[in-house]
Amino acid sequence: MKKDKAVVVFSGGQDSTTCLFWALKHFKEVEAVTFNYNQRHQSEIEVAGKIAKELDVKHTILDMSLLNQLAPNALTRDDIPIEAKEGQLPSTFVDGRNLLFLSFAAVLAKQAGARHLVTGVCETDFSGYPDCRDVFIKSLNVTLNLAMDYQFVIHTPLMWLDKAETWKLADELNALEFVQTKTLTCYNGIIANGCGECPACILRKNGLDTYLNSNNSE
Repeated sequence: MKKDKAVVVFSGGQDSTTCLFWALKHFKEVEAVTFNYNQRHQSEIEVAGKIAKELDVKHTILDMSLLNQLAPNALTRDDIPIEAKEGQLPSTFVDGRNLLFLSFAAVLAKQAGARHLVTGVCETDFSGYPDCRDVFIKSLNVTLNLAMDYQFVIHTPLMWLDKAETWKLADELNALEFVQTKTLTCYNGIIANGCGECPACILRKNGLDTYLNSNNSE
């Protein structure tokens, strides 16, 4: 893969930033694509742009505002609370998001001469999102190849990692401090350690604490 080109689906969060560092290690050339769907916090797009610039990665922002119109949820509406009720998908789930993001990323990648797509979806700590499952990624990979007559490979470096293992991967990529201080995971739009109260922040902090504690105990 060292001779190949990859496009990373990039939000500026912990997972996609870790994937960006992973791609920079494994591919000769890397681009990043961020989707503007009028998400709850526009700072997400600003953070993604700053990180891409700092890492000297070509960065494309695509307008996906139609997704906001089609799928009202807690990530696209300020008046919808962030919550997870038993037996239901979390209110932060955006119908069709990864399906559309990866499809449009594939179109961009083909025009750029890239055959590799990288995304930070994860089935281990995936909050129940159906479009983060391995079976969905494999199915979409086949569909994209058939639809565009082009041999894509979708890479999911985090698919079977929990949050502690994701922090470990960032550390192995010499990016632990970078990811810890410069990414935006918080549903309330606060960079780095975030608000500490939303589900994303709690998952992130618990994973980091687990990883650091395991290091200290060795």
